[in-house]
Amino acid sequence: MQEYPKHLYMIVFPINALVASQLEPEDFGLHYAVGSTKHYSGKVIFVELDINFRDPYFEIDKYLEETKADPVTGRPKRTKFISSYGVLEHVPLNVLQNMYLVHPNGKTLPLTKAEYTAVNQPGLIRIYQEICPLETLVASTLDQREFGKWITRGTKAKGAPKILFTQIDFNIDKFFEENKGKALITCSIPNVNPYRVKECIEELKMNPDKLTKTISLGSVLKDISFSIIRHGFWFVDGDEMVFYPMPSLEELETVYFYWWKYAAK
Repeated sequence: MQEYPKHLYMIVFPINALVASQLEPEDFGLHYAVGSTKHYSGKVIFVELDINFRDPYFEIDKYLEETKADPVTGRPKRTKFISSYGVLEHVPLNVLQNMYLVHPNGKTLPLTKAEYTAVNQPGLIRIYQEICPLETLVASTLDQREFGKWITRGTKAKGAPKILFTQIDFNIDKFFEENKGKALITCSIPNVNPYRVKECIEELKMNPDKLTKTISLGSVLKDISFSIIRHGFWFVDGDEMVFYPMPSLEELETVYFYWWKYAAK
């Protein structure tokens, strides 16, 4: 019988789970998105972990041993769930490998880690979507480094030990200009109250001591296009950061064309 290599995948959206699998990343994304009626239908984001990673919180060896090809058909074991609760907080950032963004149709985009070297304008208001383990949509005057550090070390009321978040590409000046003088305002971010967006931004502008304002307690990630992700994705644990940049537009339109044509819709 054919031997298949084993993988450890940490799903970070729509759930947080640690899964063993004999599928390669692209096949795992396809299976999870469209290959089984048991699974979620929609976007999926997951990260491959170092296969040598171990933590007492997880029974990794036990479940890897059970991750075997079907003895009759010889097909690889697709998924063997190891844990479905509190996963990210028990995974050190140094075991993260490639990240994968999966469309509802199963098309998968690989992202590789890179050093985050951007010099950010202080006080600029940004819109962040927390992905895991929190799902809050937040307006903040903090840049990405300071936002991640504040969430994981600066606040217990609205924080978590580790966080994965992204930035929504949202033009605040355009938002106010387009809604100037309107009785009924609109917002390009789906399924949020535009008046709440306006209120949060105005409060941050008027109160320099205010660092964040919660726009929505629910995630908009399931409703937005991957094309309005700005810069990429950040995992943060205090001062430790792992950054996954989105490919350049040129790369998306050439190397990853078949993924991008769905993201750009």
